[in-house]
Amino acid sequence: MYKLLLRPIFFLFDPEKIHYFTFSLIRFTCKIPGFSSLFKSMFAIEDAKLERKLFGLTFKNPVGLAAGFDKNAVLYNELSNFGFGFIEIGTVTPKGQAGNPKKRLFRLKDDQGIINRMGFNNEGLETAITQLKKNKGKVIIGGNIGKNTQTKPEDYTKDYLECFNGLHPYVDYFVLNVSCPNVGSHAKLNDKDYLLELIGTVQKANNTFKKQKPILLKIAPDLNEGQLDEIIELIAETNLDGVIASNTSTDRTGLKASEARLAEIGNGGLSGKPIKEKSTKVIKYLATKSNKAFPIIGVGGIHSASDALEKIEAGADLVQIYTGFIYEGPKLIKDINKAILKM
Repeated sequence: MYKLLLRPIFFLFDPEKIHYFTFSLIRFTCKIPGFSSLFKSMFAIEDAKLERKLFGLTFKNPVGLAAGFDKNAVLYNELSNFGFGFIEIGTVTPKGQAGNPKKRLFRLKDDQGIINRMGFNNEGLETAITQLKKNKGKVIIGGNIGKNTQTKPEDYTKDYLECFNGLHPYVDYFVLNVSCPNVGSHAKLNDKDYLLELIGTVQKANNTFKKQKPILLKIAPDLNEGQLDEIIELIAETNLDGVIASNTSTDRTGLKASEARLAEIGNGGLSGKPIKEKSTKVIKYLATKSNKAFPIIGVGGIHSASDALEKIEAGADLVQIYTGFIYEGPKLIKDINKAILKM
């Protein structure tokens, strides 16, 4: 139904506008008695064999929703009805910010991809906390955190720390987003010495809480082997809980979209099918070179059950979808979980 009826209609409109329309539609529909249960019966699979235990958490299944979809934690309760094992909110910054100028979200239909340069648009930490207080406990929640665009380099860590401390009582795990290509000062955020400082500071804060929360690092798909070796060393030095591989890509190699179309779109992070192999390659390298020393959440170009299995076979413990969810619809979650049960 989604691909035959809804998607063709949705794709007639501006991607960002239809995103918010879809939010309103899901929220409204789930308020109608019986519809939440209907969605669960259509898309969710309950089976103990799907459970995954990682960094002290039990995921009811290994299929999650990546950050960027529910930035402000307004729809996670409703989205859990579609069968996700976990949902990552954010990226959350201390202060609300509008993000980059519009138009900033573009579909590449022939490539089944998306280019975005949203720029961490979100309503800020306090709004996220308010929304997370409505958590019905139906699904594991990850908190993806970042810095405000206008923050000075010497204060980057303060931004991450403020979000970490504020969200700590309300999320199950954290993701340090240092790899988004749509924010400034990329060099500092990817410098190993700075990452050691950032991770150390956040871990120190984590230890002040009665219950510590897992902390993961989200990395780019464009890192070379030398940079990936540094990530492996970094995790060994800091005992970080895991990695999310990967974020969006700045590479435009091999796209079906014309040079004119890409020039018209401009800069931004590429997601969807075009980055599938790149993301899987990063996962496989990290898993193999580290001898599977840490958990990996695989994300990037998952549009089918076989795409998800490919990530798992490469070394991912869990997977996340985003662009595939937009192109394929909620049935993708069920398809992946059914395929995993057959493994």
